[in-house]
Amino acid sequence: PKIVITRDIGKKGSYYGPFTDVTAVRQTVKFLKQLFRIRTCKRMDGPCLNSQIDLCYAPCNGSISKEEYHDHIQKIDLFFQGKYNKIIKDLESEMKEAAKNQEFEKAAVIRDQISSIEEVMNKQFVELNNELDQDIIAISYTTQNAVVVVMNIRNGKIIGKDDFLMDGSQHTTSDEVISAFIKQFYGINRHIPKEILIEEEIPDDKLIEEWLSDLRGNKVSIKVPQKGNKLRLVRMAGKNADIIKNQKQKMENSMIELKKYLKLEKLPRVIEGYDISNISGKLAVGSKVSFLDGKPNKKQYKKFKMNTPGPNDFAMMKELLERRLKPLKEHYDKQRINEEHIKNNEAETERIVPLKLGEEPNLIVIDGGKGQLGMAVDVLKEYNLTHIPIIGLAKEFEEIYIPNSSFPIRIPQENEALHLLQQVRDESHRFAVTYHRKLRSKKIEESPLDNIVGIGKKRKIELLRHFGDLEAIKKASIDEIKEVNGMNEKAATNVYDYFHNEKND
Repeated sequence: PKIVITRDIGKKGSYYGPFTDVTAVRQTVKFLKQLFRIRTCKRMDGPCLNSQIDLCYAPCNGSISKEEYHDHIQKIDLFFQGKYNKIIKDLESEMKEAAKNQEFEKAAVIRDQISSIEEVMNKQFVELNNELDQDIIAISYTTQNAVVVVMNIRNGKIIGKDDFLMDGSQHTTSDEVISAFIKQFYGINRHIPKEILIEEEIPDDKLIEEWLSDLRGNKVSIKVPQKGNKLRLVRMAGKNADIIKNQKQKMENSMIELKKYLKLEKLPRVIEGYDISNISGKLAVGSKVSFLDGKPNKKQYKKFKMNTPGPNDFAMMKELLERRLKPLKEHYDKQRINEEHIKNNEAETERIVPLKLGEEPNLIVIDGGKGQLGMAVDVLKEYNLTHIPIIGLAKEFEEIYIPNSSFPIRIPQENEALHLLQQVRDESHRFAVTYHRKLRSKKIEESPLDNIVGIGKKRKIELLRHFGDLEAIKKASIDEIKEVNGMNEKAATNVYDYFHNEKND
């Protein structure tokens, strides 16, 4: 079963509503899909990326039993009926049972589900009070950083929620982090609410209140609530911070593990993956995907049309790396020239803008073994970018090849570090294949085959699938064309005659 927003009532399925606010319905459906990890895709050939980033239980792959999956569907049914307390009670029982059986990861997932549902309950509670104009700020720590959550309440409704990662703050007290965060957050033309609620006292709260009041134009209060509705709001923000902290901690742990296994100098916060997709060298494309802190960073995705002739994946990967790394090479070349000028007391040739987080990888992952890795290392050497770590991930046994090593590394299958590498590899493959299919579809649509009597869309696709490209079809005999799925002698003769007519050459 799946959740569908509809305006029509058919014969099958359970129906909830009608609802007047379609935006709220869409947000609720998105929330439930993420909370209970129900399937959203139509694939039948195995799990998609959603299962690898914990957004789906992958029933298509048998990763969850029919009974367990049905239980999640029942909880969604209870949610739409407004029976939140019933869901929480059931989940608490499941959490205790999981902890009793030492299934601690499962218990943690259930705990986060409970917190998310309680947040929805609290949100509905907040909307009853239509005079609130507040920001609620809470903090939670990972092993490396602090996560700060800001909830915005305007006219009694939660209109937004943002989370921020405070790098290098694991050794700073929470009151110092919150104090520094408030100064930075409200100092960049943001709306300043009448009241800011925080979890604990900060040392310079009176000075900050005066500063914020000046910016707003009237009184701003910073409060630490001790009871009542405001305390509930702060606790809700705190639970949000804990949920996000747990998610980030999981990603952080995978990066820490990866750093250990690959003996990297830096935490691989930015990982780039590359892949090639083509059919016998035709319509060849390349992809670059980027993961930031363990999650896809789609702003840094890029696709390439390859110029390398013929079916040569090795040479295409070399071209792909060269084209991607060329801007980095040029950046560092300019930087070196400027440094030389400064050293010689000369003026800088031009101002070099520092690279932003995500623009340079801490790790490059290519699909392949020693051969592909050796080629990639040569590109890095040629471009003076050998400070960027690179590995090859071979599909067959998930072996990891690193430069200057004769033997591959094998990370245990259940390890989060390997899962992260697999996500990068699979996402780069998906992105390349999707682009290739798009170009193929466009090519099919523009085909001269459309001019042939008896050749419709299905036969056109089958012809191109069978022969690979138009040139091969032109060279084929009538008997060879007849072998194509869906073709008969008349259609095959029409194709042959069309391409052997001098007017159509």
